[in-house]
Amino acid sequence: MASSLLIAGTTSDAGKTVVVTALCRAFARRGLKVAPFKAQNMSNNSMVVRSPAAPGGYGEIGRAQWIQAVAAGVEPEPAMNPVLLKPGGDRRSHVVVLGQPAGSVSSRDFIDGRAHLAETAFAAYDDLAARHDLVICEGAGSPTEINLRRSDYVNMGLARHADMPVVVVGDIDRGGVFAALFGTVALLEAADQRLVAGFVLNKFRGDPTLLTPGLRELEALSGRPTLGVMPWHPDLWLDSEDALAVPAPRATGPATSSDAAADGQHPASAGTATAPLRVAVIRLPRISNFTDVDALGLEPDVELQFVTEPRDLAGAHLVVVPGTRATLDDLDWLRARGLDHALSTHVKRGGAVLGICGGCQMIGRTIADPDGTEGRSGALVDGLGLLGLTTRFAAEKVLRLPTGREFGQDVAGYEIHHGRITPGDDDDDFIGGARRGRVFGTMWHGTLEADGFRSAFLAEVARSAAAGGAPHGRAGGAREASGAGFGRAREARLDLLADLAEEYLDLDAILELARAGAPDLRLLEPGASR
Repeated sequence: MASSLLIAGTTSDAGKTVVVTALCRAFARRGLKVAPFKAQNMSNNSMVVRSPAAPGGYGEIGRAQWIQAVAAGVEPEPAMNPVLLKPGGDRRSHVVVLGQPAGSVSSRDFIDGRAHLAETAFAAYDDLAARHDLVICEGAGSPTEINLRRSDYVNMGLARHADMPVVVVGDIDRGGVFAALFGTVALLEAADQRLVAGFVLNKFRGDPTLLTPGLRELEALSGRPTLGVMPWHPDLWLDSEDALAVPAPRATGPATSSDAAADGQHPASAGTATAPLRVAVIRLPRISNFTDVDALGLEPDVELQFVTEPRDLAGAHLVVVPGTRATLDDLDWLRARGLDHALSTHVKRGGAVLGICGGCQMIGRTIADPDGTEGRSGALVDGLGLLGLTTRFAAEKVLRLPTGREFGQDVAGYEIHHGRITPGDDDDDFIGGARRGRVFGTMWHGTLEADGFRSAFLAEVARSAAAGGAPHGRAGGAREASGAGFGRAREARLDLLADLAEEYLDLDAILELARAGAPDLRLLEPGASR
C-alpha cells in the first residue's frame, strides 16, 4: 500500500488545493508515483477524463483533482474524485459517483444517508493506494465541522479509514490563523486529534522572521510543528474548483496586478493597465467551468472582467456567457437583471458574444425540458434569440473529449451537458455549436486553451468589432498573434508551485510523516475529553 497524507484546512479556500498540487509536482519530480485524491468534492467546475469501464468511455471529476493529476504526471481518473457533488440549489446537489451521474442528495443527507458514498470513496482510495507510491489527499472545508463529523468521509473519516496523518493549512491573509489552527485541533475528539501532526501557513506576505514567535508558541501550545510557510505570490494561479475563486465584479476602472483578485479582474489578466480588447464575462449565480476563460488572461492585449450589471457591458468587445449548472434558473436571472436587453444592445452596437455550454443554450431560440431534467417538466422556454439554435434536455448526460478544426486551427475541448442542441436554419457552422455574425455558441468547454484557435478567434472578434463600430474598436480591426502558450504557462505555474514548496516547506519531514504515520501527539482540551 502507498504512503498517504491528508491536507486539511481551517476553512474552505484556505489553500488545500494549492498545497496538494504543489506536493504532487514536487514529489513526482523526486521520482515517486503520486496520485491525488479527494473523497468528495463539491464543485460545478469539473473535467472529463477517460474511464474505459464506463458507458461511453468517459467520466467526470472535479477540476482540482484533474490539475493535481497533471501536476503529478499521471493520467486523471474517476477514482481520484469518486464523489462529486454539483450544487443545483441551496439544499440539493446532483451526485456524480466514479465519474457517472447518480441522482441527487439533499442537505439532510449530509447527516444521514451517505454511507454508500463513503464505501465507494474508501474503496477508490484503497485502489489508488495499491497502485501508487504516495497518495496525497485533499480534505473539504474544515475537518472540524463537528455537526457533520458522524457522516464525514472526506476529512477525519478518511484519515481514520487509512490511519493517515493530517496536515492542516491556514490562510494567514485572512487573519486569526493561529487561533484557527489551534482551534481546529482542540475541538476534535481524541481519536481524530491523534492524527493531526502539523500545520502549514499559506499566503504569507512580508518578513517571515516576524512569524517566528507565533510559530514557536503554537508548537508549544499544540505539540505540533509548523512544516512550512508558503508565501503569497502574484503568479500563483491554478484551475479553480470553487466559485469562491471567481472575482466579484469591481465598481470602477481597470485593476492593477497588485489588486487584481481583490477588485474583480481575473488574476491571469492582471498586468496590462489599458488593454485594447475588453472581455466581459457574466458572473452567473450558478456559474460552472469558469476556467474556460482562463486562457484569455494570458493575452497581453486582453482585459478580462467578471460582471453582473448591464452597464458593465458598455465598451466591451466580447461578452462571454459561460457555463451554468442551472441553465433555466440563470436565464431567469439574466432577464431579471436586464442583461438580456444589454446583450442584444451590445450585439447591435457591433460587439461579439460567446456562449459556452449553458451559455450557448441561453443565447439560442428555445429551451425544452420535457422530462424535468432542470426541474421544469414539460417547459418550453424562450432563449435570448441571438442564435437560431434550439435546446432539448435529456436525462442522460453527454461526456466527451471532442476534437475538430475552426478558423483553420486544430481545437479540442470537453463536453459535460444534458442539453442537446440543434442549430437553426439561419445559423452558420461553428465548432461544437453555431454562429450568426458576431454571435458564437459552442457546447465545448476548454476550446480557448488551444493557442492557435484562441488567437484566430480573438482576431475575428477584433475585426468584427471594428467593422461593427463597437466602442474602442481598433482601426482596421488588426490583431497580431501574441504567441502566448497556455499549456506552457500551466506547466510553468506547476513548476513554480513545486519550487516554492521545495524552498518554503519541509518536504523531507512531510514525506517521512506520510511514510511513518503520525507520531504520539499531545491531546488538547476540550476535544480530548470527548
